[in-house]
Amino acid sequence: MLRSSKAGATQVQPTAPVPAQTIRFSTPVVETPGIVVVAGWVWRLLRLLAVLPVRFPVAVATVAASALLAYLIGWFGLAAAWTVADVALLVWWRRWPESFKTRVARRVLATWRWLWVYRRHWQPVLVVSGLAESYLERQFLPQIRGVTCSAWADRVRVKLVAGTAPAEFEQRVSELAHGFGAPSCRVEVRGPRDLVLEFPRRDMLAERIDALPVPDSPDGIDLAALPVGRCEDGQPWNLRLHGTHVLTVGVTGAGKGSVLWSAIRAMTPAITAGSAEVWAIDPKRMELSYGRALFAHYADAADEAVSLLEDAVGAMQERAERYAGRKRVHVSSVRDPFVVVVLDEVAFLTAYHPERDIRRRAENAIATLTSQGRSVGFCVLAALQDPRKEVLNLRNLFPDKVALRLDEASQVDMVLGDGARDRGANAHLIDPDLPGVAFVKLEGSPAPVRVRAAFVTDADIDHMASRYSGASSVSDEVAR
Repeated sequence: MLRSSKAGATQVQPTAPVPAQTIRFSTPVVETPGIVVVAGWVWRLLRLLAVLPVRFPVAVATVAASALLAYLIGWFGLAAAWTVADVALLVWWRRWPESFKTRVARRVLATWRWLWVYRRHWQPVLVVSGLAESYLERQFLPQIRGVTCSAWADRVRVKLVAGTAPAEFEQRVSELAHGFGAPSCRVEVRGPRDLVLEFPRRDMLAERIDALPVPDSPDGIDLAALPVGRCEDGQPWNLRLHGTHVLTVGVTGAGKGSVLWSAIRAMTPAITAGSAEVWAIDPKRMELSYGRALFAHYADAADEAVSLLEDAVGAMQERAERYAGRKRVHVSSVRDPFVVVVLDEVAFLTAYHPERDIRRRAENAIATLTSQGRSVGFCVLAALQDPRKEVLNLRNLFPDKVALRLDEASQVDMVLGDGARDRGANAHLIDPDLPGVAFVKLEGSPAPVRVRAAFVTDADIDHMASRYSGASSVSDEVAR
């Protein structure tokens, strides 16, 4: 609108906009009839009564039998029956404790954990961690199908919501562990919409494991399952050497020596018998030098180490030529012993040595051994601190890998493969006060396993070298 002022100037006055019309829609409120509410309660009660005998058959049978006894013989008879049952359980517990734990104690514990820990906190933990799904203003949660307890962990079986993937749980293992008060969480996929969440209740690997006993004779040694420590579930950790290659990665002080010496210790009688040999390379001159008397060949200088690797390649190729057309599987014997090439600080030869020719020759020899040696009885057991490609670009030639304590979270997937950290292999979070604790990735198995290697002391190594070195074919020229 134009208006004239006293000074004759024309000013433009702002025109007020048309006020917005506010339209309110009133949502009718319909009261739910009382009969519908009561019917809902009755339906939930009937469903609970139908499910209880299936979910908890022992508890339901116990309550039913107690009620029947109270009706037939009275409360005094019921008290007598419960006394007899308690005495029987006490005898069972004292006489067969493992059977009692498996069939009674852990089932009761599983019921309690299901009710008080998982069922109670299931919805808030999943909603806060972002694992609840919404559709048409309705919330959908994965369902707990059951809880079982072992000696060290809870296993929660879960049915996923249609349209979701196990990867969503794998990416939130930290949130789930903290949400349910567990030290860690691992995800095991069992099938479509079916997975298991494993929550440890206590750390079975918190205490140091002393050096395992040396086998009595070479006849009982399985080179494909050498006992070197313990798994998190309390079972022995058996390291496979025959038919594979093993890469052990960890920072200084993580316990790489425990893995190397535990493997050597487990095969010591075979070394004495001549059906196995260890060719050792020790650039630091500290880790493997204690056991020189056990080794068929030993080297510490770079040029000697590369020569040893090339000699191993030559021996492997000679054996392969003899096997061609005659054998497909190697069987350890005195003529054709199983050869383990132990490489401590392999990065010194492949990345850190100043001479390019040394690095090239070492890399070529390791690549040849790891790509051709499995079928003819040659194994490379290597230890490394830095798993980056520029340090060792041959790590994919090692089928079995051991990840001890690492510096960075990204290194976990470098060692164990993509997705290992999402499956709970938090090697970068291993306590520095727990040397020898590691996560193991075996060939053909996607799930990493938490283990701890036994600690072999200097005194143990000296005893091994003095007692079992008599039949060892040590090469004095290389061991200088």
